[in-house]
Amino acid sequence: MAATDIDHSSGERGLTARMTAARLLAAIVDARTSLDGLTDNFNGHPRFLALDTKDRALVRAMLVTALRFRCTIDALIERRLDRPLPAKAHALKHVLHIAATQILFLGVPDSAAVNLAVAHAKSDPRTRRFAALVNAVLRGIVRGKDRQLQPALEKTIDAPDWFRERLVDVYGDDEATAIFEAHRHEAPIDFTVKSDPEHWAETLSGIVLPTGSVRVRRPAAAIPDLPGFAEGDWWVQDTAASLPARLLGSVEGLNVADLCAAPGGKTAQLAHAGAKLTAFDISANRLKRLDANLSRLGLEAEIINIDLLKNPTDRRFDAVLVDAPCSSTGTVRRHPDIPWVKSPEDIDKLAGVQFKLLERAAQLVEPGGRLVFSNCSLDPKEGEHLYDRFLQDMPTIENDPIRPGEISGADDWITTQGTLRTTPAGLQLETPDISGLDGFFAARMRRVE
Repeated sequence: MAATDIDHSSGERGLTARMTAARLLAAIVDARTSLDGLTDNFNGHPRFLALDTKDRALVRAMLVTALRFRCTIDALIERRLDRPLPAKAHALKHVLHIAATQILFLGVPDSAAVNLAVAHAKSDPRTRRFAALVNAVLRGIVRGKDRQLQPALEKTIDAPDWFRERLVDVYGDDEATAIFEAHRHEAPIDFTVKSDPEHWAETLSGIVLPTGSVRVRRPAAAIPDLPGFAEGDWWVQDTAASLPARLLGSVEGLNVADLCAAPGGKTAQLAHAGAKLTAFDISANRLKRLDANLSRLGLEAEIINIDLLKNPTDRRFDAVLVDAPCSSTGTVRRHPDIPWVKSPEDIDKLAGVQFKLLERAAQLVEPGGRLVFSNCSLDPKEGEHLYDRFLQDMPTIENDPIRPGEISGADDWITTQGTLRTTPAGLQLETPDISGLDGFFAARMRRVE
């Protein structure tokens, strides 16, 4: 459970960064707005874009950490209250959460965090009358944090009720608890390398995973400044995300379609493996990013901006990969806002879209060709249950089981059905901060006629 690295000297800077963090936390939790969208360096929230680079990093660190430990922070605030906060006091709660995050996890000097929070409360008409309460609650947290934080972490699950109940129902108490614990740790960075992973592990100060990816706990520089980036020797891709493309087997010389291709990690894998690749995606902007990534990597693909559900193509391919849009609940380590901005209704809706995409993908496969379906959801409604229903409804498609030993390092994740299921609690290594992988479901099929 490592705190995000920030400039601790920033604790004495003005209120702007803290006020921005509280405003964005409200947008995430109350309005269910994406953290990545709000903190995008080009199209983010205007208050975020008005900050300098150092304060942007500080705001993002506060938000990521506040979301990662939201329920624990709530518990420590509540034990300092004589009575619950007013039901509509959302702004007050966000002020307290941002300040408590600094005190408990980010190493900001206690006095600076408390004083700035009080000033923040006084600056907002909605919270002005609660300034004394803010002071009292936060000073109580300061006094008790050394003895109270660890017991609170042990007793609390940092997830909203719907998400906690869903994972416990699917995975059982022990596995769900391990997943929730993994979510408390910032995910390491994985690289898919074109060749010689041992060399790149040494160069990037990382390790080679059993899957062949190179893992780095904390890169020594910004990604574009690392050795090999400009030369196109590797790309960033969680090791779980690198598995679905490999399920197609040898694709050299084959006509392969990558649906929902952007931003292009799997596209790059298939192109590097020698496929004659066509990359489809509904988003023109995301395809621009894919094109730029392929150009840097020295790889080629035909790129087509299309909504295949509205505009079907009559082209056919030897193999098709559809990594479908999903709830992304397998990526909470990287995106701790997801449980707070998604809902069970979102999962149901996305599962419907995935099923339609999978139906369309099946129509693109030549008889005898392979089809791989994947997504980064932990929910079986978007994975196992959807796949079972699809096989029942599509007599022209049959399960093509993944075999033990077929994919290096992946045997533990092969299910009895021959599909692939990873969770953030998998891939346990020496320490929690270099362990884990994204939650993924992947299944392989073959068209029989």
